[in-house]
Amino acid sequence: MKPIPISEIFGPTLQGEGALIGTPTVFVRTGACDYRCNWCDTLYAVLPEYKHEWTPMPPAQIVEKVLELSGDNPILVTISGGNPALHDLEELLELGHQQGLTFALETQASKAKAWFEKLDHLTLSPKGPSSGMATDWEAVGQCIALAGPQTQTSLKVVVFDEEDYIFAREAHTRFPQVPFFLQCGTEAGADGVQIREKTEWLLSRVAQDGWFDAVILPQLHVLLWGNKRGV
Repeated sequence: MKPIPISEIFGPTLQGEGALIGTPTVFVRTGACDYRCNWCDTLYAVLPEYKHEWTPMPPAQIVEKVLELSGDNPILVTISGGNPALHDLEELLELGHQQGLTFALETQASKAKAWFEKLDHLTLSPKGPSSGMATDWEAVGQCIALAGPQTQTSLKVVVFDEEDYIFAREAHTRFPQVPFFLQCGTEAGADGVQIREKTEWLLSRVAQDGWFDAVILPQLHVLLWGNKRGV
């Protein structure tokens, strides 16, 4: 099995976003991404100039590191990036499940993979206009289809402004059967007051539209630790 480029593995910490917010987890962050979002806060896991900092790790070594961090206890493993869907993670999922680990993966849904069905949780996070990226809705649909009924799949859109909000509404309209999360976008250096104001604005837009089957969340980890790396 080809080694997986790993930017960092850390935890246990709290999942700060989406359907599993507040859940204790170990993060496995892969290197490389097919997007270049304007507001990306993990460029060290995206840009090729950081490739020398990434460690090629076979799946068994990744599982060993996760268990070392969790004290050999079963724990949720959150796979992020970059875009982890660029890599073949099937063996990692199989080995981890054998050790009692559960897996959640977040991707922008640009690459659909058959091994998505082996995930316990899949968060698809198409990027709104503020990112500067374009979304392939057919690819998003393929991701949902390949994940299948056994994987708990959700959609999460990060909202910085009105255009992002409209984009989020479109995403929900296209895939109304998928649980939907609105994530307040936070600029670098945002404090608790700014995060609260953004959350209140997003709530007011949802109330104005009567869109009450979406869940509104701040970035919990930013509230707790700012944009500090490795927490």
